[in-house]
Amino acid sequence: MYTITRKKVLASGVIEMGILAPRIAKAHKPGQFLMVMNREESERIPLTIADSDPAKGEVTIVFLEVGRSTIELGEDFKEGDSLFAVVGPLGTPTHIEPFGTVVVMGGGLGVAPIYPICKGLKAAGNTVVTIIGYRRKDLMFWHDKLAGASTETIVTTDDGSFGTKGFVTDALKTIHDGGRAIDRIIAIGPPVMMRAVSNLTQPWGIPTWVSLNTIMVDGTGMCGGCRVEIGKESKFVCVDGPDFDAHLVNWDEMFARMKVYTAEERAAILANHECKLHLDNIKR
Repeated sequence: MYTITRKKVLASGVIEMGILAPRIAKAHKPGQFLMVMNREESERIPLTIADSDPAKGEVTIVFLEVGRSTIELGEDFKEGDSLFAVVGPLGTPTHIEPFGTVVVMGGGLGVAPIYPICKGLKAAGNTVVTIIGYRRKDLMFWHDKLAGASTETIVTTDDGSFGTKGFVTDALKTIHDGGRAIDRIIAIGPPVMMRAVSNLTQPWGIPTWVSLNTIMVDGTGMCGGCRVEIGKESKFVCVDGPDFDAHLVNWDEMFARMKVYTAEERAAILANHECKLHLDNIKR
């Protein structure tokens, strides 16, 4: 059993959770993820490892309450409870070496998974320029942690309530147009944001990598649910990724595949909500 050691609400619907998993904490490398099952009858959900502490035997996840399982994890589980299963670390780690100047971009929930990547890049001797973006100030989290893991940090908000008004792509364009040399770009966030980064950087010829957050079922390459087209070849995000060359991703296909279970997910959330209302009425 995997005990929840910490639980904290970072922003509306955004939860930080510590999980006791000594072997995973010891083996974890930047860019890897977990497959989590809340209960024995639950579905598997992929969650990126946002941090790890081998000394404590603890891994940290940050998730958004958006689907049935993440809503259940955020609402029903508290510190001291145990999860049925946590498998990992999974996926190919982010490639880290002394590139030079690396711009690491995180949008929304993507702010959490770039933290270990920034730490790793900085430890390898890179100049790490981190750009993190939020819709507004009250949704911000971990900007202080990212500042400590980076050489320079730029914060953007869509409405200008904190930092620079605009999107992360606006900040990236300002850096590039100012003549600053960039050797590599890594972007993690909503698919629409990662595609926008890819479209922006392709004409510049700067190597750009993204971490794809596709639908996953088993996380070991057996089901094929996370299949994406990379440079005209089929790849599985769970084992070949999650990091891929952004300029080779077939974004249209990925967006189409991510909509496959939209109706089922909505039905599952509604059924879970109605079930809770029924149980509440019985208790009364």
